[in-house]
Amino acid sequence: MKKFLSFLRGLLIFAALAAGLVAWALAPWPVLLGLAVAFALWMLLTRSGQQAASVAGVGISTLSQRAGSSSVVVIGIAGVVAVLVAMLSMAEGYRETLARTGSDDTAMVLRGASAAEVMSTLDLASINVIEQAPGIARAADGRPLASPETVVAANLPIKGGKPDEDGSVQLRGVGDRAWQVRPQIKIVQGRKFETGKREVVVGSGAQRQFAGMEVGKQIRLGSEQWAVVGIFKAGDATDSEVWADADMVASTYRRGASRNAVIAKLSDAKQFKAFKAALAGDPRLQVDTTTTAEYFAKQSEQMTNVIRIIGIVVGSIMAIGAVFGALNTMFATVATRAREIATLRAIGFRGLPVVVAVMLETMLLALLGGLIGGALAWLIFNGYTASTIAGGVGQLTFDFRVTGELLWSGLKWALAIGFVGGLFPALRAATLPVTSALRAL
Repeated sequence: MKKFLSFLRGLLIFAALAAGLVAWALAPWPVLLGLAVAFALWMLLTRSGQQAASVAGVGISTLSQRAGSSSVVVIGIAGVVAVLVAMLSMAEGYRETLARTGSDDTAMVLRGASAAEVMSTLDLASINVIEQAPGIARAADGRPLASPETVVAANLPIKGGKPDEDGSVQLRGVGDRAWQVRPQIKIVQGRKFETGKREVVVGSGAQRQFAGMEVGKQIRLGSEQWAVVGIFKAGDATDSEVWADADMVASTYRRGASRNAVIAKLSDAKQFKAFKAALAGDPRLQVDTTTTAEYFAKQSEQMTNVIRIIGIVVGSIMAIGAVFGALNTMFATVATRAREIATLRAIGFRGLPVVVAVMLETMLLALLGGLIGGALAWLIFNGYTASTIAGGVGQLTFDFRVTGELLWSGLKWALAIGFVGGLFPALRAATLPVTSALRAL
């Protein structure tokens, strides 16, 4: 019966701990701030709180004498927070880069049931119908701002890689209206390519990723040599692309008059529903129409979730190790302070102040580890450039983004680890029989 009650007690503690961690993870910062204020008032205004502050003060003042064991907790938690924040900042940077690429007043038209731009094919007749749909903005010369574009994957040598190591770059064949549809794209070096020539302009991200992308050099795309005549910058995923004349790209890769997609600039974001309805109701077309914001958000969703899941799994595994480190350290601390704790309880200190005092000491170490880990993640990874395959076509270059929200999440993880690591040693300190503790030392 005694063993059963002990097991039941442990089970209830575990369930309460799990529920508390879930609530901690989901709670917004105002709720946590309110709890912190309430806790501070309890320590200032109640006898138990003042006792807890006194005991915690003694323990914290001796931390320097236990610098070795305490540093295990701090370093372990700092490592968890640094890795977790770094992984999540990669997902955030990837998502943010693709989110900046689209807008609500620009529409993308693909062949029906195409999962991505590269899988779509639109013939010339369909393109002509799409360009005449209502809601498309007009250029100064009266032409609709609709850009039929061809997208292919091209292999290029990676900068700094082995001689036979190639990467995949997204080569986009465009016409003159593409620059008007995407006014955010600016030529920062050289000039635009000329129609009818094998010339390319290179995104700043692609230039960092691949070799031979300097203005004036020749690169091999397909079976032909192309001249690099300019570098452009857009501040979004387009920076990872190489642009050339659509007819020349189609000729090189034998695409004929077909194009992968039509990108249309709408006169207003509110025109999208009418534009989409007009295309859906035209019996000559079988197309899917989305805003570019919606398209790129969907493209980023899967990869972003994968990176986040990997980050949380890796962080959870490391957190388990950090929890055991904290448990070991705090159990050792409680053991060395057993006589002190027993004496305090013998003169009238109740169990709650002892539990709170041990928890405060652990949480302080966890807070320090969380701050160090967050600072390391920000210093090392914020703005760090990486690349990955996107859309099944080419390398997407993006920057890690260590945001305030991620740092706050890392701090919550650190405090959660400290709470779990300190709870059981604190309970042991509060329930240790006074006579046994005094006789043991």
